[in-house]
Amino acid sequence: MVDEAKRKVALAQIREHIAQKGRHIYVVAGGAATPRYAYTIGVSESIGAELILAGASFYLNDDVPPILNDIATQLKPQLGWEAMKFEVAGQGSFTLRKAHASWATEFMRGALDYYDVREVPAFQVVPDKVHWTIDVPDLSVPWSATREPVWRWMHEPWTYPVSEGVVAATDLAALRGERVTEAMRWEENEWEIFVGDGPNIPEDELRTVPLGTLVGADESLVPVVHLAVGEGLLRDDPDTEWRPWPNRKREGGVAGSGRIQ
Repeated sequence: MVDEAKRKVALAQIREHIAQKGRHIYVVAGGAATPRYAYTIGVSESIGAELILAGASFYLNDDVPPILNDIATQLKPQLGWEAMKFEVAGQGSFTLRKAHASWATEFMRGALDYYDVREVPAFQVVPDKVHWTIDVPDLSVPWSATREPVWRWMHEPWTYPVSEGVVAATDLAALRGERVTEAMRWEENEWEIFVGDGPNIPEDELRTVPLGTLVGADESLVPVVHLAVGEGLLRDDPDTEWRPWPNRKREGGVAGSGRIQ
């Protein structure tokens, strides 16, 4: 009864947002080894499809709703959206591609519940190359753990000996696909995984993502998962083997910087 009462409140809030703004936006925080994603409810009432922004960890959580809102306001009931480029001030440009049902139904459970249907058409919002990160999947093809290993834990069990909800501080270089050269486990559920020297990474390039995002994208990071608290690993370049990080001391929040966002 309690869950049903909460559901009714949530559905009422969605209806209110759609009536007032034309859409409701769900932002599902990264965790349980799966990256953050967001989607609309209500856009399909005017254009026949909802919008999904999957991954895209270049953007902070507060950036996501304005991006989806801006693009939604640019859409008109017409064909040809996949050939269009959508500019969002300060956030780059985006394109749309039709999302396969195997992804859309997994992401948009709130929309399915709201409309009481099994499937809602959707378009993926795809960032431009400058803002692309390793957690942006291709939703136009059926879900595949092989093709999109960062998202494998949507349907596969987490098998590593740490909580599946743990996160790691990292940098945009790692999230753009460069191979990590240093890693440290400071606390039971706290890792720092960087390309280059952590303390020298600019503040605006620091991000926090599920540990599974980095491990899924690069299997050479599996030893990092098995670090004990206080242990670290280094490698001189992406092609060399890991070696222990001796006498590593912590001087602040993130690799001595204390500046994680």
